[in-house]
Amino acid sequence: MSDWIKMVYLNLLAGVENLKSQKGQGLVEYALILVLIAIVVIVIMTALGGKTCEAFSTVNSALTQ
Repeated sequence: MSDWIKMVYLNLLAGVENLKSQKGQGLVEYALILVLIAIVVIVIMTALGGKTCEAFSTVNSALTQ
């Protein structure tokens, strides 16, 4: 094989490996975003849980009268 064919082949392999690592990095970023969203939702539900329960109780008692 000539030198330029070897160089092209090695560059293609390096490009494929770079693409694979970027895909993995993107998945990690999406996972971190989902975890952060889940944490925010849990905090909001914890903070507003009592008030929400009271509101549903008020509506329930108003409907049963």
